[in-house]
Amino acid sequence: MNQTMSNHGFSIAARDTLRLSPVSCLVLGLIGLRGPSTPYDLKKAVGRSVSYFWPFPHSQLYGEPERLAEAGLLTCKTEQIGRRRKLYRLTRKGAAALKQWLRTSPGELFEMRDMAVLQLFFSEFMSEADLVALANNQVRLARERLLTYAQIERKYMPRMGRNRRMASLSLGVRMANVYLEFWDEIARRPPPAEAVVENAKKPRGSLRRAR
Repeated sequence: MNQTMSNHGFSIAARDTLRLSPVSCLVLGLIGLRGPSTPYDLKKAVGRSVSYFWPFPHSQLYGEPERLAEAGLLTCKTEQIGRRRKLYRLTRKGAAALKQWLRTSPGELFEMRDMAVLQLFFSEFMSEADLVALANNQVRLARERLLTYAQIERKYMPRMGRNRRMASLSLGVRMANVYLEFWDEIARRPPPAEAVVENAKKPRGSLRRAR
């Protein structure tokens, strides 16, 4: 099979081109890690792991496994009693697709979408007090996120050590610390609304008078 990847997804070319979105690959990866899973199992797993660096509507986790099963990447077994939950397993074709995706570089840096940074960009229309309030709120959120990361680390580090999955947590901690430092500086030393040009050339007349 051949494969292509863009910013929005991943394609497997066989008899028919199968389009895999990032959520498709996420579903394959989680089932590969967890083993047989229901959509609700996937939702819980995403909430305590992937959602911290790849947010998306969790409702997609209920429709995407069925689509992947129709394509032969997963198998589906419905319980005969009780809640009749659907249990999905990774097939050999699904495992191959997952490995293809992992071997294909995204070819891009991460996408940053931060409402507070967007507000900062237009903060010339804010008072300094409002800007400081915005910054302090982001500092609070960053500290809360760091506490959450610390809880995750305490829970999983003894069992998992510093393996590859925990490396993504390390990146999250570093980014949250940088984010906290940035907004803390904004709060303590708010930048001026007007342009301040440093090391600007002095008018020639002033140079003559200085001589």
